[in-house]
Amino acid sequence: MLIFRQLFDATSSTYSYLLGDSESRESILIDSVYEQTDRDLKLLVELNLTLVCLLETHVHADHVTGASVLQRHTGCAIALSRMSGAENATRYLEHGEGIVFGRRSLEARATPGHTSGCMTYVLDNKEMAFTGDCLLIRGCGRTDFQQGDPRVLYHSVHQQIFSLPESCLIYPGHDYRGFTVSNVEEEKTANPRLGGGQSENDFIELMNNLRLDYPKRIDIAMPANLKLGKQDS
Repeated sequence: MLIFRQLFDATSSTYSYLLGDSESRESILIDSVYEQTDRDLKLLVELNLTLVCLLETHVHADHVTGASVLQRHTGCAIALSRMSGAENATRYLEHGEGIVFGRRSLEARATPGHTSGCMTYVLDNKEMAFTGDCLLIRGCGRTDFQQGDPRVLYHSVHQQIFSLPESCLIYPGHDYRGFTVSNVEEEKTANPRLGGGQSENDFIELMNNLRLDYPKRIDIAMPANLKLGKQDS
């Protein structure tokens, strides 16, 4: 049986995801938040889980990861895309690699476009996909900084996420409107940016004209996350 918890940081509107194998008690945590590491460590104890790997969907610009803190407390590995540019990872992932926890596993799918190092993690039975900022519920990540490219993002979503079974649940890296989960069928139909038959050129024009504010925490978060939260001694 899969143990699953969706966790939320209200300040940054970030979702973290804890997945565990009920037999081995091995677990992985996706997209931790520095300010929530005490919560996460407590939950691991309460659920009697051993954290074997901490995954990042990408180098975040809106919060600082708790990866290095959690590694220090648990001895877990830290893994993210080889294209991320981050230091201090235990493992740098290529497209199609698997991340094993007990009898369960996730497949790492390269889904660049929001950043060059974005990964979507797909559960072994294709019932869940953790899309980071690549595909949000009724939206997607911005493409105007950190090697963003709307054309690349369009193809990432259509080739790597919309190709999953329509019943596959979509768990994003953030939500700002109170949504917690979607699925492939919903996003293919109702996502105003990427669904409903939206063309590649229409998507590119839309993304190139969003005129979004500069991310509030990027000057703090980006340097810290490029070191996976590890502070200089």
